[in-house]
Amino acid sequence: MPINYVENERGPTLGYSSKSGVRILNVDGKAFKDLNKDGKLVKYEDWRLSAEERAKDLASKMSVAQIAGLMLYSRHQSIPAGQGPFPGTYGGNPFFESVANPSDLSDQQKEFLTNDDLRHVLITTVESPEVAAQWNNNSQELVEGIGLGIPINTSSDPRHASVASTEYNAGAGGKISMWPETLGLAATFDPEVTEDFGKIASKEYRALGITTALSPQIDIATDPRWSRFNGTFGEDPSLSADLAKAYVDGFQTTDDTIDGWGEESVNAMVKHWPGGGSGEAGRDAHWGYGKFAVYPGNNFADHLLPFTEGAFKLSGKTGKASAVMPYYTISVDQDDMNSENVGNSYNKYLISDLLRDRYGYGGVVCTDWLITGDEPAAVDIFAGKPWGVEHLTVAERHYKALIAGVDQFGGNNEAAPIIEAYEMGVKEHGEEFMRKRFETSAVRLLLNIFRLGLFENPYLDVEKSADTVGSQEFMAKGYDAQLKSIVMVKNKNQLLPLVKRKTVYIPKRYLAAGKNWFGMEIPEKYEYSFNLDVVRKYFNVTDKPDEADFALVGISSPEGEGFSREDVENGGTGYVPISLQYGTYTAEFAREKSIAGDVRDVLDRTYKGKSFTPRNTTDLELVQKTKEEMKGKPVIVSLLLSKPTIVEEFECNIDALLLNFGVQDQALLDILTGVTEPSGLLPMQLPAHMKTVEEQYEDVPHDMVCHLDTEGNEYDFAFGLNWSGVIQDDRTKKYKKNHKIRN
Repeated sequence: MPINYVENERGPTLGYSSKSGVRILNVDGKAFKDLNKDGKLVKYEDWRLSAEERAKDLASKMSVAQIAGLMLYSRHQSIPAGQGPFPGTYGGNPFFESVANPSDLSDQQKEFLTNDDLRHVLITTVESPEVAAQWNNNSQELVEGIGLGIPINTSSDPRHASVASTEYNAGAGGKISMWPETLGLAATFDPEVTEDFGKIASKEYRALGITTALSPQIDIATDPRWSRFNGTFGEDPSLSADLAKAYVDGFQTTDDTIDGWGEESVNAMVKHWPGGGSGEAGRDAHWGYGKFAVYPGNNFADHLLPFTEGAFKLSGKTGKASAVMPYYTISVDQDDMNSENVGNSYNKYLISDLLRDRYGYGGVVCTDWLITGDEPAAVDIFAGKPWGVEHLTVAERHYKALIAGVDQFGGNNEAAPIIEAYEMGVKEHGEEFMRKRFETSAVRLLLNIFRLGLFENPYLDVEKSADTVGSQEFMAKGYDAQLKSIVMVKNKNQLLPLVKRKTVYIPKRYLAAGKNWFGMEIPEKYEYSFNLDVVRKYFNVTDKPDEADFALVGISSPEGEGFSREDVENGGTGYVPISLQYGTYTAEFAREKSIAGDVRDVLDRTYKGKSFTPRNTTDLELVQKTKEEMKGKPVIVSLLLSKPTIVEEFECNIDALLLNFGVQDQALLDILTGVTEPSGLLPMQLPAHMKTVEEQYEDVPHDMVCHLDTEGNEYDFAFGLNWSGVIQDDRTKKYKKNHKIRN
């Protein structure tokens, strides 16, 4: 039993934990932590018992307030606590004005750990692996000496991206193995690659003190306009199910243990039940303008498959993903029991009747972040997301979610509303009912802590953490996955691979000013799309097209969210198209009337006849200008794909097109020069035009007309080229047969 303690010669007390001062006692020659300070070995302290026995014993000993704290999942915490969207202070001062160490706990962290009994913390950026490990030790030391000594279960959104992450992480102090985005893992069409990622990422997570992954995102992205498309495994239910299974197995499994759980395991919280990829017109539910998921194709069942056939049917011993997160959306008209249109976490049919009863899921259900907060003054402001229950108080929202079957509240630091919800339940159902309801959730939450060995030893060896995170072995594995994720869709006249030391012209890219995920202003940018120092290792670089043998242009998918404050100011509803083309788009083929409505906002959200120009419309201008400047010499485009993109506007003018889902420049250059042969496949369709985008059903995969290029190739699901031509192997055969084509 791994216990870090100071030796002591005082009878039954062997010593005291060097971290928290908790006594280490001796019973019949066995050492244990006296976490509840009663001098006895109680069940939850006994490492020899099963996690289930220990969790039930501890839950029975917890007060309502302590269980309420266990139900909290903190707002985003950076280490050290920053300013920006998630500020923190140290002795009342910002970090850079304080004398605090980077690994010290902020005032806010001490508050919610001590006074609100919070034990689940979401970590974003960290200064370094060493700082993260020491912060873990400091925080675990604090809570081990409080109350019943329940350790902290720390979590993270995805943090292994090779480029800026969609989940607002910056990795681990710049030192962590780098992989493609989730959509890039899907482009490999290889579950083994995804499982390898899970195995490696879990080791790095544990070295950082992270014991729960708020991933994978296994929504099938059936609407191509969705801004979170690149966080998914694409639009295909079967591919998503296979990769979900591999991802969760990789994260949760510790080899050579009886039940698969152990010191290398990380809980996987799969999201978003019952699927968030069918937002009306592609809008996202982080904002009020995107609160509805719609099912015009009557295809709700497909969205469950990555859960029921993937994350809930693991090949490994852990059996099922240990936690599930419902999405913000209101799944319109999918409640077969109560016909209630409320956010998924508030819907008793979706959580209790469907997830719990029909599919037998017994793990933790945690809401998405801030669903119990009040909605903002305008639908395009990032704040609370109480969709469908806007009229309820904060405490009433907690109560409704608890009765629906939720165990935990994401982004909530205060226990008071949960305690108030408990009192509401006592008035309606009695003390016995609510006590049992709370203990049921407590057992589920505690299981995910006991199974990882945190009650025995939550502390880290800082030097070992530094050696583990971003090790050479892990970096090499991630780089190999990056190579396998790159998809070549055009190679006119077998232009590629290129001979090294040719001369390349790389034009600078301009991006207009805009706003980030949280609505904060982003200044305009004019910069190279590639690191020229890396490019120079492969080619000679010139800024004069006349001197170049070829041009290399880097662009990204068109940007747009589907709502415009300018439209509101001009007397409109605010609802505008999300365009997948670069040039200005006018919504000629949009619906005459929207499917869902909201009396608080507008009943009809149609945008038919309105026009929209993406912020990066200049990407199209860049490609066209480069084509003119090269005067017939080859032009190669590298497209960073975050969602299906219309390439019709420029594809006919270029010679080669490579698609990536977040890779290092070196990986792209290794493909261009033939160091590695491309093997990636499209995990989605690339539409021919916006007409097919508007006419496809938000909830149905594979139902668009695909782009046909100048070489006669159709950019359909599972398409990709290697040096010999169209890739046709076991991967394409397996998944192409599952298409559901409507058009």
